[in-house]
Amino acid sequence: MLCSYTAKYTRITKGYMGQLVEWPEVVSEGPDLDECRAMLRDALHEMVLAYRDLGKEIPSHNALIEQIPVEIDLVSEPA
Repeated sequence: MLCSYTAKYTRITKGYMGQLVEWPEVVSEGPDLDECRAMLRDALHEMVLAYRDLGKEIPSHNALIEQIPVEIDLVSEPA
């Protein structure tokens, strides 16, 4: 069965960090986005195998992602 998970990528000083939204324990880093994606796929594959070996339930997939806008004043007013 083919399942799709949602990856979130964050720019860090060493490149990128990737994490699955539905399965936050699946995390990886890479020097660039392509390498991070590949490493995150490998981490997901290994986590699926580990959960199966341990008899643990694999987290569900297909999260709903929504951006929530908020206005942030970057200039602080003196007190």
